Formats: sequence, C-alpha cells, structure tokens
Amino acid sequence: MKHLRLLLLFIPFLLQSYHSGMRVKKDAKKWISLFNGKNLDNWVPKISGYKAGENFGNTFRVENGILSTRYDKYDSFNNKFGALYYNKKFSNYRLKVEYRFVGNLTPGAPSWGFRDGGIQYHCQSPYTLSLSQSFPVCLEYNLLGGNGKDERPSGEICASGMYVEINGKRNASYCTPPAVKRTLHGDQWATAEIDVRDGKISHYVNGEQVIRFENPRYDSTNVNAKPFIVNGNDLVKDGYISLQSNSHPMDFRKIEIMEY
Repeated sequence: MKHLRLLLLFIPFLLQSYHSGMRVKKDAKKWISLFNGKNLDNWVPKISGYKAGENFGNTFRVENGILSTRYDKYDSFNNKFGALYYNKKFSNYRLKVEYRFVGNLTPGAPSWGFRDGGIQYHCQSPYTLSLSQSFPVCLEYNLLGGNGKDERPSGEICASGMYVEINGKRNASYCTPPAVKRTLHGDQWATAEIDVRDGKISHYVNGEQVIRFENPRYDSTNVNAKPFIVNGNDLVKDGYISLQSNSHPMDFRKIEIMEY
C-alpha cells in the first residue's frame, strides 16, 4: 500500500511533465533555408523593363554557395531596378538574411545607390508588376552600408504603396530611420532579421532590434496599390519576399525563415 500511495502521489507530476514535453514539441519551430546554395530554384527575377523570370545580364547568380547580385554585363545601370522573389507567400514569420556589400557602385546608377540594398516583404507577386515598374508594392528593410567614416544606420523601414504605424502614428515619409542607429562599414558580413507577427513587425541588425511598427495597409492614393484593396479592405496580411538589385553588388550566403 505504501508503494501504491507513493505512485499515486507522483502520477500528477508525471502527467504534467508529459504534457509539458508535448507542448514543447508542438511549439518547436524550425528554421527553413530558402536558398539551397546551388542555384536559383524557387526564385523568380523581375527587373524593370523585362518580364518576370528573365534574369537580364545574369544579374542574380550563384557561385561557390553565394547568391550574388552583379552588374558586370550592364553597359549602364540606367534604372534597371529589380528584385529576386521567392515563389511562396508568407504571413507570420521570422526571416534571417546574412549579406554583405562588395565592390563599387555600378556606372549609371543614382548616387544614393552606394551600398544601398533591400529585403522586400509583403510584396505583390512578381508577375503582377508592370513591365517598367521599378519597385513592387511592399514593405522594405533597407540595407545600408557606411563609407568608412560617416554614420548611415541600416534597418530603416521603407513603404512602397503602403503605410504603417510607428508609435501610433502613420509614417510621414517613404523611409523612416531606425530608432537604434547601427552603421556597418566595409565588406563585413551582417545579419538582418525581420519579425512579423499578426501585423506587428520588428527589424533587427545583428540580433539587435532597431525599429518596430505595426498595422501595414495599402495606400489608396498609390496607383499600383489600388488593385489590392478589395471591398474597402486595405489591410496587408501577407505577401512575397524578395532581395533587391539596387545597383551596388551584394552577396547573400544564408536566407532562412521560421514560420509562426
């Protein structure tokens, strides 16, 4: 009887441990790589002036496990802004991208293109962009690199055909600088992360949160965004992820996502 009483006392603890273990297993999230390190499978290029799927000038290429944007086959950049889109929509997730700037600004590029790139998300499909459309309707984590002396913090939020709320107020400009300023000089590898949960979004630079905002909506005054407002519903809940080709050569070696 003594052993039976002891067993009965321990049963609740055993059950609690079992259910806790089940919850941990159920809640465990996994990082999934969106880049296989070999080729551009599952990615779609869209460059201004060219149809979706046409990789003009071999702008996007994979060599030695690195996904790169290069412009060595361009006579002049000439506003050929583009992006490489992953072929699946995402809604709630954490995205992690390791990147670096290399080389020099492409001839014919705007001066602001110096060490300027971007991770675009909540994007429209690449197949819905007009032929000459430079940028999709999207939100953008603006990747910026320093010149070795001046401050140029990375991680600002740019809203193309959308608007967001920052500290309870609608963003007042196309791009909003991060609250925490972190400038990345040289060709160092850096990590950018984007956390999207039920309309609340944060940007991170090397693991540090630099800006947070919420409630992304389509801008009814933007001609490209209007078609995505259905029956007056302008709320943005999901979209595609893309990597910009913005005129300065870049490398990407890790692109991972964890869905919630």
